[in-house]
Amino acid sequence: MEWLIKLMQNPMSIAHIMILYALVISLGVKLGRWKIGGKKNGIAFGVTWVLFVGIIVGHICTHGLYADPAQAVADQKPIIDLVKELGLILFVYCIGLQVGPSFFEVFKGGGGGVKMNLLAVGIVLLNVIIMLCLWQLGKSMGVLTAAPITDVNGSAHDGNLPMMVGVMYGAVTNTPGLGAANGVLAELFGDVAPAIANGYACAYPLGVVGIILATIAIRFLTGTSLQEAHDELKEGESKSAGAKAFHMAVRVTNAPVVGRKLHQLHDFLNRQFVVTRCFLENGEVIIANGETELQLGMEVHITCAEDEAEAISALIGEIIPRGQWTEAEENTDTTDYVSQRLVITKPEINGKTFADLHISTYYNVNVTRVTRNGMELFAARDLRLMVGDRLLINGRKENVDRVRDLIGANVKHLDHPNVGAIFFGILVGVLVGQLPIPIPGVEIPVKLGLAGGPLVVAILIGAFGYRFKINTYTSSSANMLLREVGLILFLSSVGIQAGAKFVDTVTAGDGVHYIWMGFLITVVPLLIMGVVGRKFMKLNYFTLMGLIAGSNTDPPALAFANATAGNNAPAVGYSTVYPLSMFLRILMAQLVLIFFL
Repeated sequence: MEWLIKLMQNPMSIAHIMILYALVISLGVKLGRWKIGGKKNGIAFGVTWVLFVGIIVGHICTHGLYADPAQAVADQKPIIDLVKELGLILFVYCIGLQVGPSFFEVFKGGGGGVKMNLLAVGIVLLNVIIMLCLWQLGKSMGVLTAAPITDVNGSAHDGNLPMMVGVMYGAVTNTPGLGAANGVLAELFGDVAPAIANGYACAYPLGVVGIILATIAIRFLTGTSLQEAHDELKEGESKSAGAKAFHMAVRVTNAPVVGRKLHQLHDFLNRQFVVTRCFLENGEVIIANGETELQLGMEVHITCAEDEAEAISALIGEIIPRGQWTEAEENTDTTDYVSQRLVITKPEINGKTFADLHISTYYNVNVTRVTRNGMELFAARDLRLMVGDRLLINGRKENVDRVRDLIGANVKHLDHPNVGAIFFGILVGVLVGQLPIPIPGVEIPVKLGLAGGPLVVAILIGAFGYRFKINTYTSSSANMLLREVGLILFLSSVGIQAGAKFVDTVTAGDGVHYIWMGFLITVVPLLIMGVVGRKFMKLNYFTLMGLIAGSNTDPPALAFANATAGNNAPAVGYSTVYPLSMFLRILMAQLVLIFFL
């Protein structure tokens, strides 16, 4: 066992650091499955436990294993920082790729996206206001006792404000903001800049827990049930731009349309719909196209946007109850006619529309719906297709096979994600994150940082990458794996680093006051703005959970929201407010210190 003791006491051994990460992650993930309050209705903090286990392991190592704890922490810092930032970049980049295609949709018409970002701005401003109030309260009560500090010009300043800024960024779990604050302090005070990371470490654990607890409290304060949130989400999806596909069979009974061709109905209605097939009264099936003429008594099978169905059916005749259809759309078994789902795998199809491909005209088939990320979309002519989309195609077998050759339909190609394109996007994102953004009145330019830059670039690539022939398709499982790995690497790194000084900071000096002040900074703005968002802005609860996590740039809260919702709504809310929130967090770190110090 001597070899094991030597290994565990050698902080610079790569094997030692790998053992720390493996121990923290495996134990943290295991504990993350534990539900407080029972298996059915209990609350599970998920991978947040990785952070807590990391703090414990970090404390044990620096206070029991290392002969020179301070030197060990200093030696390990570059390695752990690298793992931490790599994990965070992977996490936010994969989030951006997932929600990028639908990101800008939420801003159309000045609706949901604008409301969500207004709420996020309110949360950020309330965090700053409450922090400044607690700073003044703490000084007046005598509980904040940090020594005055002297800047490079010899002027004295209150040492409590920088520490409270550190507490605020721990409370909102925003590491880039802490880095921006440290940059300003280094410019102002040089080598004697206060170690505000200690305040950050005190507030961070309860900050993570506080964000999660606040989302739970909002649910009870607003009387929202999880089933109600699911129902609202489904109802909202069905109303969103009429994109959801709807299937119906209509009997031709209106005399004015008898003898009319289908393309004439399209022109008259000025609405998009697809007639998949028609059945005559004698049972004969007709493969529909633009020249097909409607006959009295004909049964017409139509796929259209859900909110268009009433107008289309009213023009043609009467809707046939589904149980009385001559033939269910998915079960056609005639010798010539087939209905198949084909997957787009050719990169050259990425970004093209049905109007560009002329599938109906050139191939004489009908595409009735598109499945993307588990959501069914109506195959509108202007819908932009993406690699991984599944098309439901109806037509004669030889024509469907021709479409197969057009789009690829080789599922094995999707088993291997385009890793090179992913890391090229990360490269661009890191460069964008380091781009200095000058702000009038602020001496030091702000930056989006290693998290904000990759997220913004990933969203843009997901939304507009097809224009530049960029294909970053990853399957849902691959995207989830990369996100999960990135998140646990980030949390374990933060925990191991915070554990070195956590207990000392809490038990000595103002540490205990930093904890309760940080908790108030975390919870109060979220409760206020959360109730406003749910009660007055009528945001879906799952989207609101993601918004709260995004406004605090907090991956653990998003992981909890994802586990609670079981859908993409939290990720959409998170990514919608994350870029602006990250920018404001970094900006506020500098403005507060410049104007109030």
